[in-house]
Amino acid sequence: MATVIAMPKLGMTMQEGNVVEWPLAVGDAVEKGRTVVVIESEKTQVEIEATDSGVLRHIYVDAGETVPCGSLLGAITASMNEPFEAEEFRRDNERIIGAAPVAATAAQDKAPRAAVAAREAAMPGATAPATPAARALARSLGLDLGKVAGTGPGGRVTREDVEAFASRRERLVEVSPGLSLEVLREGSGAAVLFLPGFGVGVASFAPQLQALALAGGFETLGLHPRGIGASDAPDQDVYEVAAGAEDAAALAAKLGGPVHVVGASLGAAVALEMALRHPTRVRSLTLITPFVDATARLRAVAQAWRAIARHAGTDTLSRALLPWLFSQSVLGDDRLRERMHRGLTTALSVAPADALDRWAAGIAAWSGSRSANLADVSVATLVIAGGADLLTPRGEALGRAIAGANFCVLDGVGHAAASEAAEAVSAALLDHLRAHG
Repeated sequence: MATVIAMPKLGMTMQEGNVVEWPLAVGDAVEKGRTVVVIESEKTQVEIEATDSGVLRHIYVDAGETVPCGSLLGAITASMNEPFEAEEFRRDNERIIGAAPVAATAAQDKAPRAAVAAREAAMPGATAPATPAARALARSLGLDLGKVAGTGPGGRVTREDVEAFASRRERLVEVSPGLSLEVLREGSGAAVLFLPGFGVGVASFAPQLQALALAGGFETLGLHPRGIGASDAPDQDVYEVAAGAEDAAALAAKLGGPVHVVGASLGAAVALEMALRHPTRVRSLTLITPFVDATARLRAVAQAWRAIARHAGTDTLSRALLPWLFSQSVLGDDRLRERMHRGLTTALSVAPADALDRWAAGIAAWSGSRSANLADVSVATLVIAGGADLLTPRGEALGRAIAGANFCVLDGVGHAAASEAAEAVSAALLDHLRAHG
């Protein structure tokens, strides 16, 4: 009987994968546990191992193609002499594999849509640039287009954007009366809460989420803060860092115990604030490229980020940000740069321009307010800094100021360290989590 090779779902944010390489040719011997195909998910290449020995009998998806999680990639049989009909195997297994866990779409039944509509206020006269199909769908679902980040040209909202937003609303968790935030959950075990940086979603942690999923023993929770993804977007001029910390602490309380907290950049500021305000709700703290004082360069890049987001799509925004987020070594490698660009585009797609304005104001208000309190952090802390970080270059000094903190500086790595140095960050994070139970 033939064995299926399928596109795996590695982590909560993975929706599709790209086949990078088939190390073996059809007819080559396959050993159980050896690499049979290499895939790329968002920012990370992963080697997929064979679950059975035999021969590589058929390849359904060639190198360079991108397919949804669960898609049939290839087949292994015991030998080349075993009866095998490729198209029949495809028909039989696509029905099964097509049901593998992938991100839901608005093509699901009407019951979830009704629940989404019930949670949304009646749609006001939104002014977001949108296609007619997107407007019609948003109107039928009772969604506010102003809350939907557009991925089309010039930031235009497409029907697909509305569908994705509607499905994400199913993941809402109420953290305070009238405020619900999107939480992506996966796995079981010790709870690890991920807090993303400015203007990006939980997909920015894709390599770490995959690493924890493969390691097992962890429940990962990716929290989209106010205004990001499908989270509620209160009509306020400023989204305070302290409010973000209270939201995260409320989620931890709902889980019934302290959680490991991992934050990057702005998310690190929220995580630090949470640890200072609610130390009993934090089991351990990991701060990636953190800051307590926003540099002039960080503020200027945030301003440009907001302006570009209002007038261009996420593809253009991603390319404009690459030189500020990644090191020279990434920028000088065409293949690596394009891989980081694709992953960054995904992470940026959930952040509307209004949310960027409000969180930028929050950064400005919080900057410098906790500089004197770093010695008060009482939870086990890991600080990861990038040696070539242009935006938050003082990470090492911050790590030294927290009593008993472990810290590491990744030489030659830029601000987006979780992506650029994915393996090093994931390894350090896993060691830290295991050390603090």
